[in-house]
Amino acid sequence: MSQPVGPVDASRTPRFAGPATFARLPRLDQVPAADVAVVGVPFDSGVSYRPGARFGPAHVRESSRLLRPYHPALDVSPFEVAQVVDAGDVAVNPFDIGEAIDTLQAAALELTAGGTRLVTVGGDHTIALPLLRAAVERHGPVALVHFDAHLDTWDTYFGAEYTHGTPFRRAVEEGLLDTEALSHVGTRGPLYGKKDLEDDRRFGFGIVTSADVYRQGIDEVVEALRARVADRPVYVSVDIDVLDPAHAPGTGTPEAGGMTSRELLEILRGFAGLDVVGADVVEVAPAYDHAEITGVAAAHVAYDLVSLLAMGHRDRG
Repeated sequence: MSQPVGPVDASRTPRFAGPATFARLPRLDQVPAADVAVVGVPFDSGVSYRPGARFGPAHVRESSRLLRPYHPALDVSPFEVAQVVDAGDVAVNPFDIGEAIDTLQAAALELTAGGTRLVTVGGDHTIALPLLRAAVERHGPVALVHFDAHLDTWDTYFGAEYTHGTPFRRAVEEGLLDTEALSHVGTRGPLYGKKDLEDDRRFGFGIVTSADVYRQGIDEVVEALRARVADRPVYVSVDIDVLDPAHAPGTGTPEAGGMTSRELLEILRGFAGLDVVGADVVEVAPAYDHAEITGVAAAHVAYDLVSLLAMGHRDRG
């Protein structure tokens, strides 16, 4: 087996130069095959408040230029133990949500046909539904760990069933999720009514609020999440608004009282050894960002997710 092709060497090409790929990795068309692919979905037609997440993939790529090849917290060089690539963007219809969902599902199935696992950068949270459909076709019903300020299990907005606030309700209805192993992490803020929580419990979700993370601490939260997932295949979905606006101002529906970037990254690192089959990072809206605060946070989240998938590939191999 040949040595994986890694990112552009920063000692030869300055980080502010060179290709605008995630972490300056090779493109998919530059390698024979990929174990892990970072793919963008520039789509925000499902948002209910601030638009702009369609520009998220490009912003996260630009913010990822400072990422380096060794992850000390996980003790892994992800680009050495797996072939990681940037698969570019999936061009979806910005005027037809249904067509966009179908296009993304087909693209995800094509990208994963050879066993590649995806870290998808959005785009708004609508994209989680087609990504889950594709993941389930490959792995069967999956556990879900969903990091978000919001539940995203609402029924409709203005009569629309497919929006960034409804993907996980649709996923439960379609039988995509293992309802014994569903978790929200980082939720907070006001709701439309108590029924929102009642519906969520009925679907099988457990909730770890941002206040729970603060009071219980990282280790206790990770232990509970790992126990809930157990040995199931798990999909990890990260809405960047899980972070407090101090850590992620560039997002569409900010809520005060959120997690810190340190807390989020430490929880993700606690998933080492789980069977992570796919992940997404969504709702980065660069028009509301400054100094790449949100972009840098999202890039590091994506890097940790890539590292988990690379470790899984190494361990399976």
